[in-house]
Amino acid sequence: MIVLKLGGSVITEKDRPETLDGPALERAADVIAAALEDRDPEGLVLVHGAGSFGHHYASEHGVDTTAGTHDAGAVLDIHGAMKTLDEFVLARLRDRDVPAVPVHPFSAGHRDAAGELDLHTGQVGTLVAEGFVPVLHGDVIAHAGEGATIISGDEVVTRVATDLEADCVGLCSTVPGVLDADDAVIDEITAFEDVASVLGASDATDVTGGMAGKVQTLLDLEAEASIFGLDDLTAFFDGANPGTTIR
Repeated sequence: MIVLKLGGSVITEKDRPETLDGPALERAADVIAAALEDRDPEGLVLVHGAGSFGHHYASEHGVDTTAGTHDAGAVLDIHGAMKTLDEFVLARLRDRDVPAVPVHPFSAGHRDAAGELDLHTGQVGTLVAEGFVPVLHGDVIAHAGEGATIISGDEVVTRVATDLEADCVGLCSTVPGVLDADDAVIDEITAFEDVASVLGASDATDVTGGMAGKVQTLLDLEAEASIFGLDDLTAFFDGANPGTTIR
């Protein structure tokens, strides 16, 4: 079982609102289609980030993973932008005969008053077992006491990978891995404290924690995870350990 996230910064122009990076998405879709045809993994779940679609509206409305909104218009702006991006992703995959189908977190979970996430992943597991490739994404989600807050794509990856006992997790980013102070790729991370000094927020609008948030999230997984660039997506499917391995 593989869980793969396509970062929002990979498939969109993250510093330009609601702008798709079409060539990058086409490249990723080509690799995914080839991997399914040539390697036949035992199940694949895709997650994509919000990029310049969801992050733009979340920032505009002051919504993040803890600060919520009771404005239905804000919820519709954020969720609507994510559905639009999701349709682009699904269309590129379906053009290549990938049996991709959508699963929207907004309709599949909530947070309680303490902020604990309850995301129902049973349908995801069933879809995988039936030969589909579920496609999830960052989204808004109901949050007791806050109205609606953000669920990041990284949170979705963690919950799906844990519940479905994924063997391998990959985050495809715009950088070749987690970079140190000299912009060299850090081969392996086993504790956040070891890299906290070199990790910062995203260069563009990101309400979910940037690279630091990704590393902290992946360290909670039992499955081995990798952060790598688009050029290494084929290597990831080949079973290599491209970029930064997080254990």
